[in-house]
Amino acid sequence: MIPIETDGLTRYYGSLCAVDTLSLKVGNEIFGLLGPNGSGKTTTVLMLTTLLRPSRGSARVCGYDISSQAQDVRRQISYVPQDMAVDIKLTGRENVALFAKLYGISHRDDTIDRVLSMMDLSDRADDLVRTYSGGMRRRLELAQALVHEPKVLFLDEPTIGLDVAARKKIWEHIRTLKDRGMTIFVTTHYMDEADHSCDRVAILDHGSVVAVDSPSRLKSLIAKDIISARISGNVTGTVPDGLQILGQNEESEMLFSSDCGSEKVPILFRWLEEQGATVHSISFREPTLDDVFLALVSTREEARGFDDHKFRTMLRRR
Repeated sequence: MIPIETDGLTRYYGSLCAVDTLSLKVGNEIFGLLGPNGSGKTTTVLMLTTLLRPSRGSARVCGYDISSQAQDVRRQISYVPQDMAVDIKLTGRENVALFAKLYGISHRDDTIDRVLSMMDLSDRADDLVRTYSGGMRRRLELAQALVHEPKVLFLDEPTIGLDVAARKKIWEHIRTLKDRGMTIFVTTHYMDEADHSCDRVAILDHGSVVAVDSPSRLKSLIAKDIISARISGNVTGTVPDGLQILGQNEESEMLFSSDCGSEKVPILFRWLEEQGATVHSISFREPTLDDVFLALVSTREEARGFDDHKFRTMLRRR
């Protein structure tokens, strides 16, 4: 049985197509759904969790159809939304107890103790949630989501607004859940998190999937090296052989792909000066998911020299 399978899943809001013929298969893995704001990530999660009906197409979660067997789907899953859903006027234990009661859990006290322990909250279980940090509140939400032992866990931006230490702790717990056999479907804006923690990722652009693969394979298709150059002035000429312009990142650096950055850096430096640009800094590094994201989504229309059709063809062949 495939934990999550979609076939042409589509959702319209009026005339706006938020999710366009989405077809995915997700196994026992941490699967990341990436994309800019408005790309359809949350709409996809809402459909898969039966909170929103698709306009057309279909999806099955744990073998059950999300439209005709919604109650069966809900018994198999848990969903932790982006906005925190804990009652700060209750203790941690009382929050979890509420969910255990709603799910009709037998041996309720044992279950509550177990999930609080899994999230490292046993020592604060009887404290009011208003005294919890943001990371603790998010871990409490995970404890609530685990009381009925779901097979699939949906997480919408699970670490947004948390500090680095809290984000790291949350991902440690997510990986542990996956190792115990749970399928994790997660949306995130943090590319470094998806890069280091997701087994596979799908990148959405205007509701359509433009790439699906492991982070390492996606990065290998961009280039072996990424050269970043911070410059002043306009560059309009054709780049030297062996270099391709990917676009411009959030730090206003021009990004170039190359199969050998160490050889191309001096060549690129001379070319930029010949173009009349002032080079403030130039360096090369290995590609990241940010670079893949930039090439496919962020500035695709401006990414002169990047062969998007070739990239997609390579993905399909793998």
